[in-house]
Amino acid sequence: MNILFDNLADFELSDAIDFYELQQKGLGNRFKQEVKSAVLRIKKFPTLSPIIKRDIRRYQLHKFPYKILYSMEENYIYIIAISHNHRRPDYWVERH
Repeated sequence: MNILFDNLADFELSDAIDFYELQQKGLGNRFKQEVKSAVLRIKKFPTLSPIIKRDIRRYQLHKFPYKILYSMEENYIYIIAISHNHRRPDYWVERH
């Protein structure tokens, strides 16, 4: 199944990578690699993550305070947001 990122989710990912890289050299790349691994796990096991709202699922990253919010569409998995755990809840709902 293919993966499709919402434009804003793609921006959130880039923004977080840049933020972590400014905090410590190489940390942005580690964040990027964790997200990449998480997306591969989502692709392989899309139904394992819990549904949190309607048909939207949440995958919690292990080493960073972020979650990936996604839905399973007919022909692809749609990444709705790469959301920091301490942001206001449900800011991303209108994207889906």
